[in-house]
Amino acid sequence: VRKYTLTASTIATFMALVYVFVGIADSKQQDSYFTVGKSQAEDGRAIYNAMCVQCHEDVTVGAPDMASMSEMSARAVVASLETGKMREQGDGLNDAGKRAVAEWVSGKALVKNSLPLTAYCSHGPGDDTEIYWSGWGAGLSGTGFRNTAEAGMTIEDVPNLELKWAFGFPEQVQTRVQSALLGNQLIVGSQFGHVYSLDLDSGCVLWEFAADSEVRGSITVGEGPGNQGTVYLADIETNVYALDVTSGELLWRTKIARHLLHIITGTSALHDGRLYVPISSIEVAVAGDPNHLCCTSSGELVALDAISGKEIWRHRVIKEEAVEVARDRKGRPTLAPSGATVWSSPTVDVARGLVYIGTGENLSRPASETSDSLIAIDLQTGETVWKFQATSEDAWNMSCSQRGNNPNCPDPPGSDLDFGMAPILADLNGKDMLVAGQKSGVVYALDPDNSGELLWSTRLGRGGMLGGIHWGLAVDDRLVYATISDRLTKTARAPEKPGVYGLSLDSGRLVWETPTPDVCGRRRGCFRANSAAPAVIPGVVFAGALDGHIRAYSSSDGTILWDYDTVRDFETVNGIEASGGALDGASPVVAKGHLIVNSGYALFNQMPGNVLLVFQVPQDHR
Repeated sequence: VRKYTLTASTIATFMALVYVFVGIADSKQQDSYFTVGKSQAEDGRAIYNAMCVQCHEDVTVGAPDMASMSEMSARAVVASLETGKMREQGDGLNDAGKRAVAEWVSGKALVKNSLPLTAYCSHGPGDDTEIYWSGWGAGLSGTGFRNTAEAGMTIEDVPNLELKWAFGFPEQVQTRVQSALLGNQLIVGSQFGHVYSLDLDSGCVLWEFAADSEVRGSITVGEGPGNQGTVYLADIETNVYALDVTSGELLWRTKIARHLLHIITGTSALHDGRLYVPISSIEVAVAGDPNHLCCTSSGELVALDAISGKEIWRHRVIKEEAVEVARDRKGRPTLAPSGATVWSSPTVDVARGLVYIGTGENLSRPASETSDSLIAIDLQTGETVWKFQATSEDAWNMSCSQRGNNPNCPDPPGSDLDFGMAPILADLNGKDMLVAGQKSGVVYALDPDNSGELLWSTRLGRGGMLGGIHWGLAVDDRLVYATISDRLTKTARAPEKPGVYGLSLDSGRLVWETPTPDVCGRRRGCFRANSAAPAVIPGVVFAGALDGHIRAYSSSDGTILWDYDTVRDFETVNGIEASGGALDGASPVVAKGHLIVNSGYALFNQMPGNVLLVFQVPQDHR
């Protein structure tokens, strides 16, 4: 692992990028902060003046000014310095320095609230151990589909959905972890690493566990050590955890990074005693520092023994290590190949003994043949069986979004067209198809029985950094349901087409489309786009939008059947002040007569939020 050098420009780059990746904190939380002390403020100002001021007071750079940064959360800034996309830069500051600069730029003191005692249950989890929802897309095939019995609701029930309870996460500005539902336990992670098992009926806390850092993706539950029910999760620092499902007790933990900049964003897949864990990288952001030698990290998939946490095999998307391939205009080495990260979730194909992954763009040139690809990997050996590359020669990193001539931007820059979603193994009248959507706005269907041969492809949006298709699709036995963002697009070759779409599974033919309603008005951080993955039950597609609305659509023609605006304050069962924001990332959970929705996603300047919402079908409508 290379040791990186911290520079003033690196810190300045961090302060510009943290605004993009962390977002704007909820201003209503300001009342809970005490006044920043004078000496702490003076230290923070000194750090800012020495390392940050050259960018943040230069309007030509485009970095947020102090007025904008004052709306951020001090805890969110520190989290980014310690465990987030800018943790490498934070290594150059001690704890006092991180706190000081975070408090100075935010204007708030750093506090770490805990839950009140009244938030905890007086009873245990109960005896029901049936798994109602686990992992990304609710199962190994990742379809996002629940039948009527699994969902516990029908199309007739949906217009009557009502809020049952809300749970607030202290201080966080993004609520992105998809819950697992086992019996009456709703298990969810959080931005600051807390994992909670909540009682589905009341929302009280059955147990909690503290991971080292932010938890992302989805929670997976299944059989683990001692044939007992086990909760599997990972944090952004690549620690993978196995917990006892009844108590939250730690059974094992394994750190799987082999590169300083490795992170985990996706969800682990559990099958036959093995846990398949995807690895991504924050080097796409670190490359924004012109002094960073770009680039050396690669995406990976790691198979762990689910009983012990020991590594079984490791698949590196780019087989060869990065080496010097050229000199940039400053005379520094350019390193390649790199990138092709796996920030989506793997999909297990039991019948063929394969696991599928989607990959991202390269970070430097020359590009590899495994970027922007769907790859089939042998479950037993970790070796590539076949691959499908949708876009070649796509090399891009965040230096390409900056003004000026950052030498880390590949020449020419690519279009950043990752596969950010878990591939879906769909069944069409007994014939399997592998379906996936790309940030380009194109949906692909491949033949897993013929080495991934392309069956059809359909363009829905014009694509961009946040999609096109960003986080995923859902399928039933008839249609593919796609959400289109078309936010932060890089080309004007076609109009933006945000919305929800229904495609024929057998041909890719467009059956219906419903544009995202234009409801933002002057709401700050509100965007007319559908970026989150959808979920589907017979007759209904559930999809959240960046405008903060969760909507139910008719799966037959796209008619909106139900619409709930989550951008509001909520009275929570755990006594934490909470409000909703953008809906992004994982799909809602539909199970056991409940609809479970995360609200708040402050990345990319979207609306922050810190609430988990649980809706139910009223008893008199069941």
